[in-house]
Amino acid sequence: MLDVLGLDGEAETIYRAMLSHPHDGVADLVTRLQLSEEQVRAGLDRLSALALIQPSAQEGTGFRTISPETAMEALLARQQAELAAQQMRVEASRAAAAKLIAECSTLRPRVLDDDSERLIGPEAIRDRLAQLAEETKQEIATFAPGGAHSAEDLQASRIPNAALLERGVRMRTVYLDSVRNHQPTLDHVTWLNARGGQVRTAPTLPIRMVISDRRQAVLPIDTVDARAGAVILHGAGTVAALCALFEGIWSSSIPLGTMPKADADEMPPQERAVLKMLAQGYTDEAIANRLGVSPRTARRIAADLMERLEARSRFEAGVHAVQDGWLPSSR
Repeated sequence: MLDVLGLDGEAETIYRAMLSHPHDGVADLVTRLQLSEEQVRAGLDRLSALALIQPSAQEGTGFRTISPETAMEALLARQQAELAAQQMRVEASRAAAAKLIAECSTLRPRVLDDDSERLIGPEAIRDRLAQLAEETKQEIATFAPGGAHSAEDLQASRIPNAALLERGVRMRTVYLDSVRNHQPTLDHVTWLNARGGQVRTAPTLPIRMVISDRRQAVLPIDTVDARAGAVILHGAGTVAALCALFEGIWSSSIPLGTMPKADADEMPPQERAVLKMLAQGYTDEAIANRLGVSPRTARRIAADLMERLEARSRFEAGVHAVQDGWLPSSR
């Protein structure tokens, strides 16, 4: 019955018997449950691994059972941690796939094919994006990393954005959390919201991306310099994967009119993102680039986290974060 929580039927039977007969030894359990001694000892090992029994000096098996309430909470907590770790791995895989697609686009032949187009230079990108906007009938979904955009660029985007919204095209954009401190961006988002555009923010974004009608995706050729060139992808499988990446990040992002909430450990999403990057060995400059903030701000956040974790190095900060439950322990 509890196999969905990681407890197989044989181990569950042994656990129930130990609850009912706490003084039974291995031999008693063998007789009572009609199992072999090897089966009973293997079951005890599994129960111990799941922390449902603990060593004890009392007579019997040498273990004492944990109460059912505590045991079920432990199993549920373990499963929730595994699900959270799996979700992190899925999101990391999606982000890595999107970045790989973009970086490998530089290896594509310069001639156009059925699945991709290659654009070189900011003018070619701007003209093709304008054409793509005119062709869009249902939705434009955008990742806009890089921190705050200039007031001039934001102002210039209003005419094409207004045209899209007036045609009933749905617009969803994810910016970085750091834009919440940039008044021109906040003004632009207020303008978008008033016309039906939807804007959310996330601590980090994997790549700059525009998806049109879930059929075409625009990615930068150079993930460091988006103005150098772009590739437009049409392949159904590739675009579907990028749409899944967008939806996953959109669902966990926060509407700009709402402040990001701290999680159960009272850690804001941006700080948790920095903690993950510290554990992965990112430099201050790399963290700043991912967050869209200055290196000085990135250093301040990192230093504050290391102080709270009582860590003398970034490696030690990652170890302490796992030990203290700030990061999942699963590989």
